[in-house]
Amino acid sequence: MSDATVEKWGMFEASFQGPCDGNPYVDVAFDAVFTHKSRQVRVPGFYDGDDTYRIRFMPDVEGQWSFRTRSKIAALDGKTGFVVATAPSAGNHGPVRVRNKFHFAYADGSPFFSFGTTCYAWTHQPLRMQEQTLETLKKTRFNKIRMGVFPKDYPYNVNEPLYACFEKGADGKEDFDRPNPVLFQHLDKQVAALCELGIEADIIMFHPYDRWGYADMSAEQDFRYVAYLAARLSAYRNIWWALANEYDFLIDTKPMAQWDRYFQILEENDPYQHLRSIHNGDVTANYDHRKPWVTHTCIQNPDVKRTQEWRDAYGKPVVNDEPEYEGDILQSWGNLSAQELVHRYWITLTRGGYAGHGETYAHPEDLIWWAKGGALHGEAWKRIGFLRDLVEADAKHGLNPIGPVTEWPWSRVSGARDGDGDFRLIYFGEHQPIIWSSGLPMDSDDYDVDLIDTWEMTVTSAKKVAAPVTHPVRHGAIVRGGKPDAAFGVEIPRKPYQALRVRKKRQRV
Repeated sequence: MSDATVEKWGMFEASFQGPCDGNPYVDVAFDAVFTHKSRQVRVPGFYDGDDTYRIRFMPDVEGQWSFRTRSKIAALDGKTGFVVATAPSAGNHGPVRVRNKFHFAYADGSPFFSFGTTCYAWTHQPLRMQEQTLETLKKTRFNKIRMGVFPKDYPYNVNEPLYACFEKGADGKEDFDRPNPVLFQHLDKQVAALCELGIEADIIMFHPYDRWGYADMSAEQDFRYVAYLAARLSAYRNIWWALANEYDFLIDTKPMAQWDRYFQILEENDPYQHLRSIHNGDVTANYDHRKPWVTHTCIQNPDVKRTQEWRDAYGKPVVNDEPEYEGDILQSWGNLSAQELVHRYWITLTRGGYAGHGETYAHPEDLIWWAKGGALHGEAWKRIGFLRDLVEADAKHGLNPIGPVTEWPWSRVSGARDGDGDFRLIYFGEHQPIIWSSGLPMDSDDYDVDLIDTWEMTVTSAKKVAAPVTHPVRHGAIVRGGKPDAAFGVEIPRKPYQALRVRKKRQRV
């Protein structure tokens, strides 16, 4: 095989012809070892139909890599080649990792603030609608999307999928031991399309909303399916693994030990160790996210003021992907006002976590974003994009709560700082104080303080007034010699959804 060139964190693919008799998905084991200097990386291979076997590799170091395939099948064993990894192109920052315990960053060190949305079955819709989804995403500021491998059978989502997930057997039923390459090739294409848009694909492997039998596969079939996904998708840099949407609704047929095993299979077969999580249904049924194979805490819970509690409990980034949805459907989880969803986003961010968006406005043809993608009809997504721009402009290390959630005022309002506190956001939400102490001395001219209207998306310079601080904990007051200084306050309009931004002035040259 001739040498190939691919950028760092890009994808190199090699294909080989091999046997197609029997069941290649079950009968053939096939991998490759990639070597760069003294480093070796094992990469599992997979069967892709039509006598074709593939190896996909994502180099994370520039330079020349060699590889050799391994298999008990002679036609697939001992194949060799080289690939040269070049510098990454603009916009290619590599896969996302955990950084600073509660936050994320790309592999090149650039910060990643998760601003995600949900379109469970968008890749199972008509192709024209899938193109509309991608066009819609281009105009938003979402950088992550939750999406299922399997289609869903659920209210507002009962149409047949574009492709079956498994090939049909002689009896006309899907054979869960034979993945349908047409479906998975299409999934490849859409994951790559998201990557071009700079959007992480949060791949949901299992869910309970099923009429095809996918939720009832045997444990052995599940294990092979997880390993197949890892072999097929791991080389895309924008992959996140979500074991399930609402795993606890499957616990009778997939016991806890089985969920643990899925995580372990990913560890064994994903050479790049992409982020791994699992998502609950019942708000009281959180998985034990302290387990070592879980990279971050993924939950659904409308009580977003508990974000700091979850940080403390699990010691990992908290992503509340489902704090309920903006919409007007009958189900209570899907009829929040846009203002309320934006409110929950702000609370989550200013308590040190990350939130997810979903939109569920009723449609005569059930063309609802949360289920199928297509078009957005609400207002929250614009304000979420505004929040992302605010955060990314100044926060570099991740937002952490200013004070303990058990202490006043942080049990009521929400406040976070980045790094050493040079950037802070105070979110008042439903509260409407007349004056808020900045915690900064009256004579301080080191900081700019701005008033943010989170709904109107405006930023104005705050009006300063005298506001003596009477308690060293309140408002993050600066304390010298154990005694709080008199601090200037800020006038706050008597309306909800207001916030303050405090930024240290950049040193003038």
